[in-house]
Formats: sequence, C-alpha cells, structure tokens
Amino acid sequence: MLAPTLTGRIHHAAAHSPAGVTFISGDVGTRVSWSDLYTDALGYAAVLQQRGIGPGSHVAILGPTTRPLVTAIEAVWLAGATTVVLPLPMRLASIDEFVEQTRQRIQHADVALLLIDAEFVPFVSLAGMPPVLTFGELTAGEATSFVVVEPSADSLAVLQFTSGSTAEPKGVMLPHRTVCANLDAIATAAELVADEVMVSWLPLYHDMGLVGFLILPMSSGVELVLGAPQEFLGDPARWMRWMSTYRGTATAGPNFAWVLATRALARSETLDLSPMRIALNGAEPVDCAAVQRFVDAAAPHGLRPGAVYPAFGMAELVIAGTFAEPLRGLRVDRVDRDALELERRAVPCESAAGRELAFLGRAVPGLELRIVDLQSGEVRADREVGELQIRGSSVTTGYYKRPEANYELFDGEWLRTGDLAYLVDGEMVMCGRIKDVIIIGGRNIFPEEVERAVGDLDGVRAGNVVAFGVDSARGKEAIVIVAETNSDEPHDVARHMAQRVIETIGLPPKDIVLVGSGTLPKTSSGKLQRSLCRTLYSTNKFADLRWQSHAIRR
Repeated sequence: MLAPTLTGRIHHAAAHSPAGVTFISGDVGTRVSWSDLYTDALGYAAVLQQRGIGPGSHVAILGPTTRPLVTAIEAVWLAGATTVVLPLPMRLASIDEFVEQTRQRIQHADVALLLIDAEFVPFVSLAGMPPVLTFGELTAGEATSFVVVEPSADSLAVLQFTSGSTAEPKGVMLPHRTVCANLDAIATAAELVADEVMVSWLPLYHDMGLVGFLILPMSSGVELVLGAPQEFLGDPARWMRWMSTYRGTATAGPNFAWVLATRALARSETLDLSPMRIALNGAEPVDCAAVQRFVDAAAPHGLRPGAVYPAFGMAELVIAGTFAEPLRGLRVDRVDRDALELERRAVPCESAAGRELAFLGRAVPGLELRIVDLQSGEVRADREVGELQIRGSSVTTGYYKRPEANYELFDGEWLRTGDLAYLVDGEMVMCGRIKDVIIIGGRNIFPEEVERAVGDLDGVRAGNVVAFGVDSARGKEAIVIVAETNSDEPHDVARHMAQRVIETIGLPPKDIVLVGSGTLPKTSSGKLQRSLCRTLYSTNKFADLRWQSHAIRR
C-alpha cells in the first residue's frame, strides 16, 4: 500500500527505484538517480533541521530549474515542512513587480525561511523578510545527522499560489493526503508504467510542472528529463529534440507551447517521436485547430496521432481534474453558436459555422463533476451550460488565511471553479471563465474565441492577444482587443483583425490596440492577465499604437 504522505513515498522511491532525473542545459543532460538526489536532500534537510525547520514550518524556495532547486524542494518535505515554491520574473522589465509580488507571497504565507539561488539574493534583501539561506549553504549538511520525520497525512505539504490570471494570487492549501490522492488519480488515469520517461520544461512554481512533472516522478520512482522554461522559450525546437533523444513517453504544455513546437518541427531534422503516448494540452484554453496542426507536423516524425489530447486541471485540485483515455487523441464537439451564446445549450451541429470545443475527458478517480445553473444553483442536464463544480479526495481545503475567499470558493462540499462548462455522458467540455464572458445583446461572447480568430493573422504575435468587454456609450458591453505586433504596417494588421472578428462572431470590436512585443501583462506561469489588461486599457496605459475600428463598423 502506498504511503499517505509525500515523505513516505519519496523514501520508498529512493530505496526501490533505479530511475532518476536528467537535468538539461541546452542539449546537454546530466543524470542523477533519485537515490543519489535523496541522499543530497537528506543533507539539505539536516541543515534545515538545525535552523529549526520541521513540521508546521513554511519554507519558501526561489531559483531557476536546477539540481539544487529540486534537491531543496525534496529536502523541505523530508524535514516535515511545507513548500512554497515562488515564481521567477517573466521579463526583465517586470523586476520591480517580481520583487513586490515575492514579498507579498512570503508575508502572506508566513514563511519561516527562504531558500534561494544566490543570484536572486539582491532582489529579496528587504526589511521584514524571513531569514535567507542560499542553496550553496545547504550543501554543508551531512545526511548522517538527519533525524527522520514523518508528518501527518493531514499536515500541509504544499502551499501553491494560483496563477493570478483572473484575480489576485491566493495560497492554495494542499495537505499530504490531498496531494497523494491526486498523484494516485493521475497514475491511474494516465495508466502510468514503471518504464515511463517523462519530459518537461514547465516551471516548477506552477502546479502542472511542480506536481505533474516533478512530484509525480520523484515520489513514484519514474524517469524524468527536466529542462528550464527559458531553455524551451529560447529555442522551442529543443522540446521535441529532448523527446526524441531520451525516448520520452509523456509530456505536457499549454496551448501556446504546442503552437511554437509546431513551427519548430517545420524546420527540424528527422526525429523519433514514436515512443510518445501522453502529450497533454492544458493550463490554458485549447485551440482544436492548433492541436491538429501539431499532429500533422509531428506525423512524419513517427508521432501516433492519438498521443496528443487535452485535459483539465487547476491548483485547487492539486493539478488533475479530468483526463481522457491515453492514445484516444483529440475529440471535438461542434455546437450551434446561437444556442450556446443565447440559450447556454450545447446543441450539436454539422455546420462549419458552429463553434468547436474540445472534450476534456472524465473526472479522475476520487473526483465528481456537476454543472449548476448560475442563478438557481440547480444541477443542469447534459449539454446545458453552467458553472463547473467538483468534489472529492483531491480538492483543496481552502485558501491560506483567506476566509472571505473560502466562503466564495465552496458550495457546501463542492468546489466552485468559476468556469462555464457542460457534460456529455460524463465527459466535460469547457466554454470559458464566467467572469470573462462578454454579454452583448443577450449573447454570451467568449473572449477565447475572439483571441483565437485573430491570433494566427500575419503581424499578430501568437499567444499574445487579449479580448475583453468594456462598457460602451450605449450602456452595454463592447469588445476590445489588445494584441502584440511586430509588423511595420500596424493599421493593416488592425483592419484584418477587425474583419476576422466580424466574420467569426458577426460583431465588430469597439477598439483594437496594438502594442509592442513583451507589453501584455502575464502571470508567473505565462498566462495573459485579462482583467489587468482591461484595467490598463480603461486607464489609458496602453500608449503605443491605437486604431479605432469604427471605419468598418456595421
């Protein structure tokens, strides 16, 4: 029987598994067995114990994806404490914001000690901060001086901050029992096998990277190939090269990453992607067409088309919420646009004008799904759209020290996700975030559809488009689009965008604002911050290039 704590599972994996983790720098990998990394982590943990860290302590960890970072994360659990893995800055221009958000997270999480890569020490030398210990100072510990600690299954293992794409980041409380329940659910749903080779470049401060592609292989003794986000973003071709070189069987990424990988494959030498059987598209809205383009581009490299499919997860569920059967591939539900927007019903249709939405699979073991009406709270039938709610063994116990947010988070024992969705024979289909829906003339316009419609136009930076609603002079919402461009003809780009929006949803945007690369605000995990974009727009903070769409308004 598997242990109910991460600590117990890490002990077991280190003692019984020959697998390990390969740390990638560029295309050079350095492998260390989980057993050897465990020995190093015991030394780190001994130093933590000497500093008074143990059960009940919250330890923040800040640094790039390296062996010391991973060792420090494991060491905190071995010491019986709680990990708080902090985000790195997305852009150099956001250093001030990074410093302030780091300070707020540390203070909000009641951090007793900050473990940090030495290069980041100057950024956190602030009054009121907890004691700081660099990764280099942790290496002085001796495994022989470590005192074994076994935390309670109900004690807090992870304090995971939400991405903050729609609201202020909040600390999600994840006890050992809850994390282990979700790990077991993933292993069952993904049909995880002993000789799995997981490959990831996902940030370890985000739930998909931390839980799905570090804690899972670390605690189950599965082979892992681990690169840093900047390694992939600097050269997107590396991701699939790693999959080929190490014969990766499982990987994951947000939708924009698959778009970049598709482009890279078009210029790539021949690879061997035939071992890949789990290629998850998650963490942001799924573009069905983009998934198919990747499948087509990867087919000459041996990819099995069924390997790529979307899933649903969120930090409040540890990570995994729904999963499809491995190798089933993408399944699309084409529904009548009018019924969806006016009646909130997902009526199947054959018309090319219908909206295509991805099936995201069924609830993972231990979870249940339901859809409730936004006004009455009554449970809705199949193909009726409402709020997705979830209950079960891997649901968070709440947000840390946020009673007002916890009141809104739960409907009895059910977690309110804030997502609009519907069910079809137990499978979930996501429509969009409730707070992001733009209501015009009784129609529910989903901003993701607008963003997708213009995101592939020439001159528009893929994955860097935000649509949102604003109040208009007529007393109803109107559509605004803010997009990054590198074109020398911004007016032409804007005209094409406006025309594409009209063709897609039958309505013109009120305003299109084109800005330079790196301008749009993003969360620590790379998600665009739609609500912050709306605020910046309403306060006239986007001052680069602006084009009003009234010239072709109908």
